[in-house]
Amino acid sequence: MRRVWRVADVRAAEAGLMATLPPGTLMQRAAAGLARRCALLLADRGGVYGARVLVLAGSGDNGGDALYAGAHLARRGAAVTALLLTSGRAHAEGLAALRAAGGRVADRPPATVDLVLDGIVGIGGTGGLRETAEQLAASLTGQRGRDGTPATVVAVDVPSGVAVDTGHVPLTDAGRPRAVRADVTVAFGALKPALVVGPAAELAGEVELVDIGLTPWLRGTPALQVIEQTDVADWWPALGASSEKYTRGVVGVATGSATYPGAAVLSVAGALAGPTGLVRYAGSAKDEVLHQHPSVIATGRVADAGRVQAWVCGSGLGTGEDSAAELRAVLAAPVPVVLDADALTLLVDGKLADRLRGRDAPIVVTPHDREYARLCGEMPGEDRVAAALRLAAWMNAVVLLKGDRTVIGTPDGRAYVNPTGTPVLATGGTGDVLAGLLGSLLAAGLAPERAAAAAAYLHGLAGREAARGGPVTAPDVAAALRPVLARLG
Repeated sequence: MRRVWRVADVRAAEAGLMATLPPGTLMQRAAAGLARRCALLLADRGGVYGARVLVLAGSGDNGGDALYAGAHLARRGAAVTALLLTSGRAHAEGLAALRAAGGRVADRPPATVDLVLDGIVGIGGTGGLRETAEQLAASLTGQRGRDGTPATVVAVDVPSGVAVDTGHVPLTDAGRPRAVRADVTVAFGALKPALVVGPAAELAGEVELVDIGLTPWLRGTPALQVIEQTDVADWWPALGASSEKYTRGVVGVATGSATYPGAAVLSVAGALAGPTGLVRYAGSAKDEVLHQHPSVIATGRVADAGRVQAWVCGSGLGTGEDSAAELRAVLAAPVPVVLDADALTLLVDGKLADRLRGRDAPIVVTPHDREYARLCGEMPGEDRVAAALRLAAWMNAVVLLKGDRTVIGTPDGRAYVNPTGTPVLATGGTGDVLAGLLGSLLAAGLAPERAAAAAAYLHGLAGREAARGGPVTAPDVAAALRPVLARLG
């Protein structure tokens, strides 16, 4: 996993490293890495020589990084123009280096721009861009290069204006982000939360991490960790010569109803795609489940299902007394459970939340934002990581807070973010597939946080796979899990 660090931790690490280096060394390292990435981007637009580069420079070190990088590009023949957002307060050494390399300062952007360097404000910024800077950021979409295509925008460390520790993006009255939208962000030394979570992650574009020697100085607990495919592959249960359906794990699925039989079919499909050897279905949609999935053992009630290693409960279950009774039966079982959709409603309306606290076996809950609000009395808000962790501590459960960048929080304060999310999954039934896959991973023996992280990661990949064929439905996502899992191994 890739670790993600808060601003205070990054600042402390920078201070420790700079104390061991000659003055200015760290900025030079950052600027060199930034200039290298810009040169590679310009190579795709006709080369560095003759390229038109605009440097947006604020007054801090972020502006200094951008000015020094502009100097590197100017020495390679680029026509570099700097626009200083705080006249008279630009980074003096960086500005001198740019001028010495042939760069110039202007009070407005040139007519033709191939690449924009966003050095307005870095990790010390708060509250979004001020009006003048925000209007300038909004105008970047109109900048065109020598070939007539939009200018490539490169953010220095983070897109200017985002809330670095939370990923929140303030908006103007007109609903525009008060922040720069970058095509590429070149991060120095460490990933920051705004690059991987919240609406700021979308503004960051493609993120490249430049090593400036900071890693040994990053200490303490990271803000969160980013799931990678190698993690999921390492966690995946291995099959051996002695493996059989029961040793691989048995997952119980208590979902769906006469009103919503599709939820049962889809959650079972997700469970069948996972690593377990057997799926037991318990519910009133058993006929539809057996018609679609004849390998499943189906009964009408949880009490009649037989032994399982984990339960999935809630998708399409309904919220009547019969449904509440099934949820109580699931919670009484001494095995891990996944609670989704209607099960979360029943926890609130049926006043069953207190049953979770005394439970020894693990619990994973999978709310989207509105379900989170029903559980907590408020929406997740600007800091989705903190929101997931609060709910995890209160429920004593692993929380999978669904969204474009799904966040997983644990009761002991660890947080993970999934990088494979896609808007195509915002359609009915895809969450049912996710819940089934998650239950299968739990039944196969994965720790709850790993099961949640792996399920979110694979579910996102399946959404992307399904989208290749056009508009996506939940059955498409369920079917796409199989090729995704085939590539995993």
